[in-house]
Amino acid sequence: METILFGLGIFLISATLLPFIPKDNWWIRGFDFPRLQIVILSLMVMAGYLFYSPDINHTDQLLLSILAACTLYQGYMIYPYTIIASPQVEHRNQYNDHSTVSLMCSNVQMTNRNTNKLKKLIKTHDPDILLVIETDECWLNELQEVESSYPHHIKQPQDNQYGMALYSKFELHDSEINFWIEDDIPSIKTRITLFGQNEVILYGLHPRPPFITGNNTSTERDAELLIVGKKIKDIDTPVIVMGDMNDVAWSKTNNLFQKISGLLDPRIGRGFYNTFHAQYPFVRFSLDHFFHSNHFRLVTFQRLEYIGSDHFPVYIKLSYEQDADIKQEEPESTDAEETQAKDKIKEGT
Repeated sequence: METILFGLGIFLISATLLPFIPKDNWWIRGFDFPRLQIVILSLMVMAGYLFYSPDINHTDQLLLSILAACTLYQGYMIYPYTIIASPQVEHRNQYNDHSTVSLMCSNVQMTNRNTNKLKKLIKTHDPDILLVIETDECWLNELQEVESSYPHHIKQPQDNQYGMALYSKFELHDSEINFWIEDDIPSIKTRITLFGQNEVILYGLHPRPPFITGNNTSTERDAELLIVGKKIKDIDTPVIVMGDMNDVAWSKTNNLFQKISGLLDPRIGRGFYNTFHAQYPFVRFSLDHFFHSNHFRLVTFQRLEYIGSDHFPVYIKLSYEQDADIKQEEPESTDAEETQAKDKIKEGT
């Protein structure tokens, strides 16, 4: 048992230290994901030593000291996404229905054909805007029945698990299907007319993940996020970015994206809202995101029911308010972070 605990401790220390290597290899960047799992396993290893190793030698003491430091670091990284941290987005209990917008994002998993579960959720929650990811022609045919409620839509069906479709109750203008980095990875950009006069720029994203089944590095994923972040930075118009980012909320890239774009993350101070993998509770990460400019306050944010996909859908309701930008400080980037983003975009393109 001591040998097992020692080996597991070495692995957890390595998993903590690897992301410090300034490389984009998937086997390095992948350890950005399981920070919560590393904390739990590290605590179990330390507790195991107390129960199974009454006589701890100097080597074990060194291991436990380093492991404790790693646990504290991992806890520090995920702390902003716990309910004891200060929210980045203010909550709005009382709001005007004529100034709210609700959005739902669902990665349906292309091979999942249990379409009725999603259609039932759409009917139950009735979002104003719906982004469906991994849609092929079969999924779009199944979703035709919801188009009576969503007269405005943008569709990009694909059979490579990167199709997407946006459905809206509001008018869409200047809609684009963009391929920022890779010619088979689309994204959506559109202008949405809310409440008859206010416009919101909306991006729907689904970059390829940095794993063996996707890319060998995170370079392309990071570059796509940062390209969008740079485009948003100097826009005064309200902005919402949503989608399956294939990146966790607490990653360095996610943090850099927020600083470059100036967008807020409603997860901060509220919880992980882990959406993937839906079938494996211990291996879940916050991959499906909403980011928005400081023109909005939060009404509600929910992870929705299982629909047969490897992702849970997520739902958000935002309140557009005239004074929200005054009271909600947007993230800002340093010159060094601007240079870092520029270099990553250059490398990715």
